Amino acid sequence: MAKSPSAIDKVLSFVKTKKIKFIDLKFMDFPGQWQHFTVPVSQLDADSFVDGFGFDGSSIRGWKAINESDMLIIPDPDTMFFDPFVEAPTISLICDVYEPSTKEKYSRCPRNIAQKAEAHLKSTGIADTVYFGPEAEFFIFDDVRFDSSANRPERNLIASRFATLNELNLGHLGAG
Repeated sequence: MAKSPSAIDKVLSFVKTKKIKFIDLKFMDFPGQWQHFTVPVSQLDADSFVDGFGFDGSSIRGWKAINESDMLIIPDPDTMFFDPFVEAPTISLICDVYEPSTKEKYSRCPRNIAQKAEAHLKSTGIADTVYFGPEAEFFIFDDVRFDSSANRPERNLIASRFATLNELNLGHLGAG
């Protein structure tokens, strides 16, 4: 019986057959914003999934000081997807962030935190599956101001997105 190809083999085969030119390496910072950098396909081989790629962690807000900024990202081959929005054929890989000196996962990496939470839920029997996703959050108002004096309650809503609500003064609400 033939051995089925590993996830790494599938990535490398896809890169070759689709003539991929660039690899976009993605990870998330602590506030939840995607970070990434792109390398030419010549830098990707099977060892990349073990040795990873170095980067400067001091440029990621809240992570590292300049004097300790060396960090490592290691791509997860199971996360590969083709990026149809880039002119040159490009794949993206989501990565885990590591401390290069110890090769331990970085404690402030949201992916690491989520993986540890999932492992805890499984080990305690609380759950065997967990779903994480973005919080659909948006803000209608740029600013809300209020004042309440003895005879003048005042509310001001500032909403630059809505011209009709911009600087809407709702003073004297509830006044008889």
